[in-house]
Amino acid sequence: MRILKQNKVYSLLGIAMRGRNLVSGEFQTLEAVKKGSAMLVILAEDASDNTTKLFTDKCSFYRVPVVRFGTKEELGRAIGKDLRSSVGVCSAGLADAVIKQLEEEKR
Repeated sequence: MRILKQNKVYSLLGIAMRGRNLVSGEFQTLEAVKKGSAMLVILAEDASDNTTKLFTDKCSFYRVPVVRFGTKEELGRAIGKDLRSSVGVCSAGLADAVIKQLEEEKR
């Protein structure tokens, strides 16, 4: 069941990317957080400690939810890119859908 939920999250990220509602990479994701366009930040579970601290601090300051999910390779593959340690979802509806899937996965 866990794999099915993960696939749904990755599918939603792919949809967000194709709809231009997603930014990826540290610089673009950080800019989206600062501008207020990021509704959700997803950090890879294998992101470095420095990257994790940077995003948790910035997202806390700008009140953007941040979650740890997947690996750099899995996040990159989901959006058709190379390794990605961070992605920002810039659509409120898609961000809510991703959060809902992640909460269901925890059950």
